[in-house]
Amino acid sequence: MSDTNGTGLAQTWSTRQEAFWAGEFGVDYIDRNQGPALLASNLAFFANALRRAGRPRDCIEFGANVGMNLKALQLLHPGIDLHAIEINAEAARQLADVVPPANVHCGSIIEYPPTRRFDLVLIKGVLIHVAPEALPSVYDALHGACGRYLLVAEYYNPTPVAVPYRGHADRLFKRDFAGELLDRHPSLRLVDYGFAYRRDPAFPQDDITWFLLERTGDEGEPRC
Repeated sequence: MSDTNGTGLAQTWSTRQEAFWAGEFGVDYIDRNQGPALLASNLAFFANALRRAGRPRDCIEFGANVGMNLKALQLLHPGIDLHAIEINAEAARQLADVVPPANVHCGSIIEYPPTRRFDLVLIKGVLIHVAPEALPSVYDALHGACGRYLLVAEYYNPTPVAVPYRGHADRLFKRDFAGELLDRHPSLRLVDYGFAYRRDPAFPQDDITWFLLERTGDEGEPRC
């Protein structure tokens, strides 16, 4: 599947989901998901979800869009060294106003090769949009980048299910992402978990279930 990724140059993606988010739908998503109300909700969300993670020195976000999550982390932890991966070129361009441009990787999280470990690895509302067959590669990349904590915040369902998304099929999937990570990578352990409700009167989120995992050591090959 090919797309220009907003650069004017042809780009080939391995899944339909990647082409979808790299293209115009991903650009349209930018305007729907930013603003002061979202930043306030994110501040409350991360203060709660990361209360047992101490003060991370550095963080990488998988699928950062324009950096609304990372802006909140900057406010909670001034001086944190931020890094990000984003597939949409326009979002990555705007993201460079939040994260040092050299720390922005414009590309797919499926193809991302971790080159170092971070105190905190973050993925929020992204695994739900990854093709199911590509999830093992993303799980391995998340684990490979994790030096201490991994925060997974997604729609949860105990068994895999596909849900129509804004008129599109096969673009949103619910499952037990954290459970699959724990099964695949035994060096991870569950530290904390919780739920953020879209009807919260003060700081709503989009019905997200979050899981804080800790890497306890190294391991061999991931379990299938």
